[in-house]
Amino acid sequence: MKHGLLLHAELSQVVAAMGHGEMLVLGDAGLPIPNGPARIDLAVSPGTPGIAEVLKAVLSELAVESTLIAHEALDATDGALPAWYASELPMPPQTVSHEAFKQLCKSARAIVRTGECTPYANVILVAGVTF
Repeated sequence: MKHGLLLHAELSQVVAAMGHGEMLVLGDAGLPIPNGPARIDLAVSPGTPGIAEVLKAVLSELAVESTLIAHEALDATDGALPAWYASELPMPPQTVSHEAFKQLCKSARAIVRTGECTPYANVILVAGVTF
């Protein structure tokens, strides 16, 4: 058995197979998943697992060069990042409209459905390299 944060076999396999520039989407329970990308459904019940938990586990194994979120996810009053966005990421996310985000999902290697029920709690992780 693996030890570490990312124990889910299918998700671990996708992360291991990703190449530079490929996209992995972590989505809330309501994000539409288009035909094409692999679908990894982790949702058990509303809020379980949350996107922050899944993001932390994925980041323990995936080299990330950039991230994208919908600008609708930013705080409407001050533009602050949402609380679920991983503070350990060294770069601020690029923002796009939610509609553009959904279009980008069509090109993802996989889309992970979480139990998160916070509106716009979705992130695209773009794989980097470790050298």
